[in-house]
Amino acid sequence: MTPPIPAATIPAPARSLADELRDYAGVAYVDGDYVPLSEARIPILDRGFVRSDATYDVVHVWKGSFFRLADHVDRFYQSMAGLRFNLRMTKQEVTGVLTECVRRSGLRDAYVQMTCTRGVPPKGTRDPSLCTNRFYAFAGPFVWIANDEQRRRGLRMVISSVQRIAPEAVDPRIKNFHWIDLTRGIFDAFDQNAEVGVLIDARGDITEGAGFNVFAVEGGKLMTPESGMFEGMTRRTVLDLCRDMGVACAVEPVSAARLAGADEIFITSTAGGIMPITVLDGRPVGQGTPGALTRRIHDLYWSKKEAGWLATPVDYGQGRAVG
Repeated sequence: MTPPIPAATIPAPARSLADELRDYAGVAYVDGDYVPLSEARIPILDRGFVRSDATYDVVHVWKGSFFRLADHVDRFYQSMAGLRFNLRMTKQEVTGVLTECVRRSGLRDAYVQMTCTRGVPPKGTRDPSLCTNRFYAFAGPFVWIANDEQRRRGLRMVISSVQRIAPEAVDPRIKNFHWIDLTRGIFDAFDQNAEVGVLIDARGDITEGAGFNVFAVEGGKLMTPESGMFEGMTRRTVLDLCRDMGVACAVEPVSAARLAGADEIFITSTAGGIMPITVLDGRPVGQGTPGALTRRIHDLYWSKKEAGWLATPVDYGQGRAVG
């Protein structure tokens, strides 16, 4: 008689999930309820989790006001349409949930994410059209790509050998969770003593990095890649600022060689605004300090935000409350 297979002994993790989440302050919206961010959960069978079948968008709150809230919500709906989602919520309802997450969190500087997933498939089928799409949202403390010292001196970046997923396969203009290539780029940067890595496409042109777009100055001309990357909201904002400043910005292919020879480089992200790159592939960019045009755009971006540009104030009412 064959003896029974003994139960597997699984070692306990060094830190429990509760330990890992304890420091995550904020509020989430799940299944119609507002809960502490540390307690938010999604169904393990949701295709958003098991198939990366989801889209999302991130808007930030700075000093108690959303920045470009309507633009972010509009883009979220465009992404959902691109993935054939049918969320039974209006833009006003989504906006209300995001605002309520922030209000209940009490956070004056916040990272606010809205997510739509395909949902849980009916038992016995793989047909994505039969799923009921699900909406999640959360507000947590503001996230920075770079810390204070890095933003002051400039970041070290590498041009990664990792290729960005081709837009013919996954349209990067639809914000998605297909981040394996971007994550490989992060490790590539860390392996080379840099903080960030930018990916190339099959032609060797620059695309984007993990959560950021790239701009460069060449002979006084500002340029940014035209394809193969997510068209970030801060990228859009910089293009708006350039028009206000009378600075021409070419949206065109940018080869890795052109980037390597640039006089200035900066990256843009909701998680930090405009951030200078002062070292590329181990060599100084320009004089190895944030360039003049980078500083002008950086300063104008933050001064206009401080003045309430494109802001939607949050009414915090009675302050912090969850549930």
